[in-house]
Amino acid sequence: MSDSRRPVSFIAATDAAASLAFYRDVVGLDLVEDTPFAIVFQDCGQMLRIQKVSSFDPAVHTVHGWEVTDIAADMSRLARHGIEFMRFERLGQDEHGVWTSPDGHKICWFRDPCGNNLSLTQFAG
Repeated sequence: MSDSRRPVSFIAATDAAASLAFYRDVVGLDLVEDTPFAIVFQDCGQMLRIQKVSSFDPAVHTVHGWEVTDIAADMSRLARHGIEFMRFERLGQDEHGVWTSPDGHKICWFRDPCGNNLSLTQFAG
């Protein structure tokens, strides 16, 4: 492959209207186009395609995430939109749902309207 390639991310969605509103209005991505097959967003200079599907089983792992500089501020903004952060018994998350990894990275998880796991990560250092 050539060095001119750029990554494209794909996320499946069964509810196009809810996904459009979520990724545009809650997450704050710029809408590029809404086609019969996908809702296309600009995500920090990369393409994110929300694939319109009739059915799928959401993955149990994170399918997409963002590096942030202030996880608390971003979580607060998302919470104002009604986002609830996921909790995992095996992780020692703080009262807000943030897990601090052994190397100091802060991570939280939440779901989109179709059940896809998303994350925010504030890297240490």
